[in-house]
Amino acid sequence: MAFPSDFNPPTRLDDQPELGDIKINHDVVASIVRLAALQVPGVAGVGGGMADGLSELFSKREADKRGVKVTEDAHGDYAVELRIVITYGTEIGRTAYEVQIAVRKQVIAMTDKGVARVDVIVEGVRLPTSGSSTGGDRPDDLWAGIVTTD
Repeated sequence: MAFPSDFNPPTRLDDQPELGDIKINHDVVASIVRLAALQVPGVAGVGGGMADGLSELFSKREADKRGVKVTEDAHGDYAVELRIVITYGTEIGRTAYEVQIAVRKQVIAMTDKGVARVDVIVEGVRLPTSGSSTGGDRPDDLWAGIVTTD
């Protein structure tokens, strides 16, 4: 199809007419946060503590939201609270920092919105499951391998 010689297609998004608002549900952002955190080496899990498990039973929360809380500040930037379980032997401080960086980067890349803060709460330590001889894979031992400090 040939365009007339005087046709100038808009080259910037700003040149487009107002189409409406685009809003991203916080549950979607929570899923992004969870997946980004799980990609960081040394993260054994997100959420999954006893409190999350009980509240999931009673409130029918989806697994994607477990362990992640997303809010927005007055400027529209996200504030994220993330609860993780670290693999035993991993440097906790460095892993938590890498989680903060990975989460911030991925949320900004996928939503094009700012991230004011990413609070990481380390809920426990889990022994590696592959090659483990501690018996943590027994079906009757649901909380094996998780050590908490309450």
